[in-house]
Amino acid sequence: MLPILVRQNVRNPAPLKVLSRASSWWSNVEMGPPDPIIGVTEAFKKDQNPKKINLGVGAYRDDNGKPYVLPSVKKAEELLASKNLDKEYAAIHGIPEFCKAACNLALGEGNAWVQEGLNATAQGISGTGSLRIGAAFLEKFFPGNKEVYLPTPSWGNHAPIFKHSGVPTKQYRYYDANTCGFDFKGALEDIAKIPEKSIILLHACAHNPTGVDPKPDQWAELSKVIKDRKLFPFFDMAYQGFATGDIDRDAQAVRLFLKEGHKIALAQSFAKNLGLYGE
Repeated sequence: MLPILVRQNVRNPAPLKVLSRASSWWSNVEMGPPDPIIGVTEAFKKDQNPKKINLGVGAYRDDNGKPYVLPSVKKAEELLASKNLDKEYAAIHGIPEFCKAACNLALGEGNAWVQEGLNATAQGISGTGSLRIGAAFLEKFFPGNKEVYLPTPSWGNHAPIFKHSGVPTKQYRYYDANTCGFDFKGALEDIAKIPEKSIILLHACAHNPTGVDPKPDQWAELSKVIKDRKLFPFFDMAYQGFATGDIDRDAQAVRLFLKEGHKIALAQSFAKNLGLYGE
């Protein structure tokens, strides 16, 4: 936000000069690229066909195309309101109870990493904020090759987030347009050539934008190759429970990698699976 003070005074035009001079400070600011997903939504709104379906932003909708708030979310809101909570500051890394609960959701209740204090969890602004925090942390502290390898294609914000954090991006094969499936062979070949001690980004489930995920045995093979190359896995898990309807099944890749001895970073989001898009 740009705060600009303008005083209404017809006898003194100085404020207009100040406004003009201040605006020139930002003449080098580039216009951001249009969001293709939002473009689909705008086209949907303009379409008059009664049978239209919005294939843009993935969001819960009722039969009339209106936003749908989950009953579980409404119940949680009622419980929070009944507790009459205050608005005190949280810890610098977020609300400890929330961080613990989020990590348990990802790794499973009773997991060793939470029980033994082997995790460091910080609360961010959904998946985008968590990715940004993780990218900034890796840019400053990661001891290996500060490049992140993204699947082709990947979520449109992945590359800008890492680049803005000072972490260059490269790609590895992922989607096979001929089969509309996972290019398992191509992914293995490319990952096996990634320089050792680099960062690799993995979609935990419901790969965005293709929706194509590796099978359990393929995840196991990916884990082996990634470990052999000494790569650092950065998981983006934005759809746990949303992809298959099973929280544990959607987190299988993350849990497998930890079981196999990987040290990982994990960005979680509850925007999609709980419909908390504006929270």
